[in-house]
Amino acid sequence: MFLSENNKIWLATGEKAVYLEPSMANRHGLIAGATGTGKTVTLKVIAESFSEMGVPVFLADIKGDLSGMVQPGAENKHIRRSIDNMGLEPFVYTDYPVRFFDVYGKLGHPVRTTISEMGPELLSRLLGLNDTQTGVMRIIFRIADDNGMLLLDLKDLRMMVQYVGDNAKDYKLVYGNISAASIGAIQRSLLTLEDEGGEIFFGEPALDLADWFDWAEDGRGVMNILECAELFQHPLLYGTFLLWMLTELYEMLPEAGDLDKPKIAFFFDEAHLLFNDAPKALLDKVEQVVRLIRSKGVSVWFISQNPSDIPESVLAQIGNRVQHALRAYTPNEQKALRYAAKSFRVNPNFDTETVLQELATGEALVSVLDEKGVPTIVERANILPPRSSMNAVNEQEIKKTIFISPLKDKYEEMVDRESAYEILAAKYDEEAKAAAEQAEAEAKAKEEEEARKQKEKEEKERLKAEKEAQKAKEKEEREKEKKARQRKNSALGKAANSAANTIGRELGKKFIRGLLGTLK
Repeated sequence: MFLSENNKIWLATGEKAVYLEPSMANRHGLIAGATGTGKTVTLKVIAESFSEMGVPVFLADIKGDLSGMVQPGAENKHIRRSIDNMGLEPFVYTDYPVRFFDVYGKLGHPVRTTISEMGPELLSRLLGLNDTQTGVMRIIFRIADDNGMLLLDLKDLRMMVQYVGDNAKDYKLVYGNISAASIGAIQRSLLTLEDEGGEIFFGEPALDLADWFDWAEDGRGVMNILECAELFQHPLLYGTFLLWMLTELYEMLPEAGDLDKPKIAFFFDEAHLLFNDAPKALLDKVEQVVRLIRSKGVSVWFISQNPSDIPESVLAQIGNRVQHALRAYTPNEQKALRYAAKSFRVNPNFDTETVLQELATGEALVSVLDEKGVPTIVERANILPPRSSMNAVNEQEIKKTIFISPLKDKYEEMVDRESAYEILAAKYDEEAKAAAEQAEAEAKAKEEEEARKQKEKEEKERLKAEKEAQKAKEKEEREKEKKARQRKNSALGKAANSAANTIGRELGKKFIRGLLGTLK
């Protein structure tokens, strides 16, 4: 690190040296420029200077080349030319105290946060919810808070969403309308988030930002590098994570007032992703955090291709600017070029808009705040070379650094303590058990009722059968009596008929004789 006699950071050299005032670093900074113009070099030089001043640093490493800060740099013709032209001898290459972090836990300590810590606003943005669905998400969080249920990971939130949806009618009068359509939309969004790595990102142990406020034995601030190559493939998750981190830092730190140097410096690469598709309410909150967090001793540096990538409300809070070359081939690019040029305090020695297109790699237009907080006249200058390696280190070196880190055991193993999922699962189990017992009791009662009815039916059928048998028996007896009478009557009749016939025959004979006799 190169310092002036007033302990300022030597950042660049043009017609004169450009120094960054450490006491004004918490007014934030912007590093902008087209791809390949030297933004990473500028970032590294400023970060290295902060570390050597005893200021811890956070760096979002999207391209993987910041990992080289764990090793000393090596000379090449470009660095040698800078050393000679700027008179930097003696120039000593050095490594820096580095700790690696990775949301996916592959190339760094796992980075996690909890659903409760993320909050409904940022989570709704992450899930891409509309205003109505965001309102339902707020209700879900409120119900969880009111009932003392922690939302730690995705399964907690999924269970909570299901529970609120199942009991929407009960909550309507107290919390407002909870539509089934919104519940369904949230559940679908959670499945998408899970596919993007949310299952890994949300959980415990959650990242303690206090662990980033650490120093090496020689007093240099630790470089906390977040490996973002894979995370960057999910830009919404990346941007939302950085916003959460900034908000969490603001909530955590006490007011510090004016300091001679920042407590910590944050560098957000591809910063436009923090603001893409963010609703106005969220942008207002980010602007508030950026504006107020400087009073807590935090220096925030945004790295992007063009200043217009950053909302004007946030850009207005940035006092230190390093603008590398811009290309202007299209009408929109020309408009952005004019916008960038007008953001600087005019230097009468050159036309800012013209110079912006002429800058070589490693050159930049630089304007910083002086000790009174006034922006300096823009200077065309060459950025100093970094002392650490410009090349990405191999995976073996990264894992070696992780292994010797004092944070290794703290974040390595995921913890799953009792939270909303376990509480609601137990509740659902109790309800299911009670429902099963009730169903069993009802089934038993129904079975007993059916058995009673069956018994009554069988008894009726038995009585009916006995009655019919009795009737049949009585009928049979009557038939027998009738037949007996008939036989008796038949026998008497035959006897009577026989007697009558005999008498008739006799009478007939006598009659005939009498007639004959009479005739006689």
